[in-house]
Amino acid sequence: MRSLRTAPPLPLVFLLMTAGAFGAEGSVKYNQQEICALKGSTVFMNGTFTHPEGLTVTKTFWVIDPIPGVEPTDLSKDPDYSSRVGFLTDEQKRFSLKLSDVMKKDEHWFCFRIITNEEKARWTGVPGVQLRVTELHVEAPEEVTEGQTADLTCKTTCSLTDPKFIWYKNGRPLTTKTIKNNQLHLQTVSSEDTGSYSCAVGGSQHLSSTAHSLRVRYPPKRVSVSICSSGEIVEGSSVTLTCSSDGNPPVNIYTWFKEGGTSSVGSGHSYSIISITADHTGLYYCVAQNDHGALNRTVMVTVKTCGSVVLYVVVGVSLCGNAALLTVVFWRRGKRQKRNLEERDDESLYTFSTHPLSRTLTLKLRTTHTQLFSPQPGPLMMCTTHLQLFSPALLMTRTQLWTLSPGLLSTTL
Repeated sequence: MRSLRTAPPLPLVFLLMTAGAFGAEGSVKYNQQEICALKGSTVFMNGTFTHPEGLTVTKTFWVIDPIPGVEPTDLSKDPDYSSRVGFLTDEQKRFSLKLSDVMKKDEHWFCFRIITNEEKARWTGVPGVQLRVTELHVEAPEEVTEGQTADLTCKTTCSLTDPKFIWYKNGRPLTTKTIKNNQLHLQTVSSEDTGSYSCAVGGSQHLSSTAHSLRVRYPPKRVSVSICSSGEIVEGSSVTLTCSSDGNPPVNIYTWFKEGGTSSVGSGHSYSIISITADHTGLYYCVAQNDHGALNRTVMVTVKTCGSVVLYVVVGVSLCGNAALLTVVFWRRGKRQKRNLEERDDESLYTFSTHPLSRTLTLKLRTTHTQLFSPQPGPLMMCTTHLQLFSPALLMTRTQLWTLSPGLLSTTL
């Protein structure tokens, strides 16, 4: 209860008003003595008043920080407030102040003043309503380790009236987290909790806090290994293995191993093998590591090789002379196509003739781990050059270099 009174000596006026006493003649009562408002919001100050019998109220208005003995300025005429305030008084002697777009500089004592038809009957209800202005800000750790808990607090510099706090992550409302009063509780933090957090109060969502970035430290995740090669991995080609991973802090150690080995074969984001051989076939794995742990991923490298061809010739007649030109004519039935014979033997019958004897013989060609290529059109090509010929009739075995031309395989005995 705040009192109204005609002007006695100034100290007495202040004392009486501060004590809230004005006998039975009149009074000013504010609904709230202190209001905490968000910066940018709209605030209302309300109350009721009475005045002595026989006096007529001619004007009412609001002032800030009144000084005894000094006529205060009507806020509606103050350049700092004229566009932001609105007054209301009704017949039931209820009064109200509406202040829009509250600013930090609005932190004052707001008082209701009454002017009557008597020159000396002017009163101000003091001390009035104290306005305090606050902004929201998030108080939280900047970093937290995965697996720990974290509490984020929506802080104010004064106590808002019955606030309902709303939390946002990356601009979207959070509905699946635990919110208690002005705190957001993150239980068992994971890397998915990394993001930008802000808070607001229900009814004033547009006045949210400045975003706070929360970083989560975690070991490597989502490790992937890729193979970069110009084509099929064959002997003599080159291949590069590349490892990537997600982690915080970022992964800075990559180590390469080959299954069955006792030590690493390389380090770094990429591992290259130049002039690859069959010995490089195997399972490789990359270990990604940061300050909080390590994780590995494997990849299989398969090198395709060219094997040997052994030609068994059983000669039923004696070959005369110290040397003869042996010509083998290949006849392959069916459509020419690329064949990849892996881990098995292939036995085919071929017909050839010897020159100059012109005898026709039958032989078996057995290929082991060999690739035969029959491009269309063009010559038949074989990825081997060493053939072994033995003849019980000649009682000899020779390993020689054979020359392959379109349809003809020849050598000199």
